Amino acid sequence: MTVPAVDPRVPAVDPLVPVLTPRFPAGFLWGTATSAYQIEGAAAEDGRTPSIWDTFCRTPGKVFQGHTGDVAVDHYHRFREDVRLMAGLGLTAYRFSVSWPRVQPTGHGPAVQQGLDFYRRLAEELLTAGITPVATLYHWDLPQELEAAGGWPERATAERFADYATLAAEALGGLVGQWTTLNEPWCSAFLGYGSGVHAPGRTDPVAALRAAHHLNLGHGLAVQALRSTLPAGAQLSVSLNLHALRPLTPSDADREAVRRIDAVGNRVFLGPMLDGAYPEDLLADTAQLTDWSFVRPGDERTANQPLDWLGVNYYTPTVVSATAAGAEPARQDGHGGGTASPWPGADAVGFHQPPGERTAMGWAVDPSGLHDLLTGLTRRYPRLPMMVTENGAAYEDEVRADGTVDDPERAAYVHAHLAAVHRAVADGADVRGYFLWSLLDNFEWAYGYEKRFGLVHVDDRTQARTPKTSARWYGRVAGTGELHHPAGEG
Repeated sequence: MTVPAVDPRVPAVDPLVPVLTPRFPAGFLWGTATSAYQIEGAAAEDGRTPSIWDTFCRTPGKVFQGHTGDVAVDHYHRFREDVRLMAGLGLTAYRFSVSWPRVQPTGHGPAVQQGLDFYRRLAEELLTAGITPVATLYHWDLPQELEAAGGWPERATAERFADYATLAAEALGGLVGQWTTLNEPWCSAFLGYGSGVHAPGRTDPVAALRAAHHLNLGHGLAVQALRSTLPAGAQLSVSLNLHALRPLTPSDADREAVRRIDAVGNRVFLGPMLDGAYPEDLLADTAQLTDWSFVRPGDERTANQPLDWLGVNYYTPTVVSATAAGAEPARQDGHGGGTASPWPGADAVGFHQPPGERTAMGWAVDPSGLHDLLTGLTRRYPRLPMMVTENGAAYEDEVRADGTVDDPERAAYVHAHLAAVHRAVADGADVRGYFLWSLLDNFEWAYGYEKRFGLVHVDDRTQARTPKTSARWYGRVAGTGELHHPAGEG
C-alpha cells in the first residue's frame, strides 16, 4: 500500500478525531468575482474609449513594468469558454462588472449597442449554464472624459453615474436580477485621489473626501434609478472593503487610532449609506482640511437607500497604533506604495503587520478578521443580509511539468476563511453567498500581471486556461454546500 506524502503547506487532519463537515445554508450562492478592466481586454474595440485606468497604465512608473489591461486575459472574446469553466466547477453565481466606457464611452449620452450586446450575451450564457449573474456597475473604470471634467470629486459625476445605471438596467434588467452599484469606493476615493497609487493618481486629501461623498451620492442616485427601472424583485447592493481594525496595544492612544481609521476607512461609507448621516467624529477629524460644504441638504438621505444585502470584501486585518514609530509603510494596494497618505484626518496613525503567514501580496493570513467583520456588522445592522463579495489570496503558483498547477496554500486560505464565514453564520450573521476573488489570473491593478489570485491559471503568452487544484476543491465545496477539507486535493 502506498502512503500519500504529507504536504506541509496544508494543515493536517487527525484521522482519530471525528470531524463534522460544516454545511452552509440551502440556497447559499457559491461564486467567483472579476472586474471588467482586469479581464476583458478589447480596450479599443466596438466603441470602447479609454478609462482612467487606461491612462494611468500609460503613466511611467505607475504600474509594474508598464503592464496594461489592453488585452488582459481576453475575456471579451473568450467569455463562453470562461462560463464553461465555471459551470464545470459547479459554481452557482458569477460577479462581474460592467465597463462604463464600453457601454457609455464619454460618460454621458446614449449607450453603445455593441457594449450592451456583450453583457447580454454574457448574462444569457450564464443563465443557460445555471449560473446567477451578479452585475457590478462600477469597478474603478471611470470614463477618462469624466475625469477630465473633474472626476469623482465633482457632483456631476454622481449624476452621470445614475444615468449610466439607467442605461444598464434598461438593457440587462430582464436577464440580471442581482446588482451592485459600487465596488470598494474607499479605494476609488482614497487610493485614487488621496495617495495616488490607483487611477487617476491624484494626491489631494480634500479631493479624496469630495470623491468619497460623491461616490456615496452616486450610489444613492443609482439605487433610485435601478429601483425605478428594474423589474420587481431585483436585488440591490453595494460592496465595501471594510477594514477589520485592531489596536497594536490595549492603550487608549492605540484605541483612538482605531477610531480614527474606522471613521475614514469604514464609517465614511457606512454612515451615509446605512445610517443616513456622516459620523460627527469624522467631520471633526477632517475639519482642518474641509468644512464639508460640498455636502448639500438631502444628500445623506439620498445616499441612504434601502439595500437587499451588503457586500463585504475582506483579505487581511488592519493593525494600527497612535504613531508611526516602529510601523511599516501602510499597504496601499499599489506597486511600490506611495508617499501621500490615503487617510485624511488620520495620517499620523501607524500601520503594523501581524506576525505569521503572509500571502504573495505581503498580507497577513487571518480569517478571524472576516468573522469579526460579519458579526460586528450584524450587531450594528441586525436585519441586514450580507454576502462576502471578495475574498482570496495571491500566491507564487508554479506550473508543473505535466501542465497542472498545484496551489494548496490558496485552498488552505479559502478553507480557513470559509470556516470563519460558517462560524459567523452560526453566531447569527445572515450571510447568503461567497464570491472568491478571482476566477482567473488577471491584471492586478498597479501590480500588473505580477500577482496571481485566480482559481484558473492563465498563460501570459497563449491565454490558455488551466484550473488549479484549488478550483477543483472549491467546486466540490460549491457542489455539495459542505466545507470539505482540502488535504489530499491535487
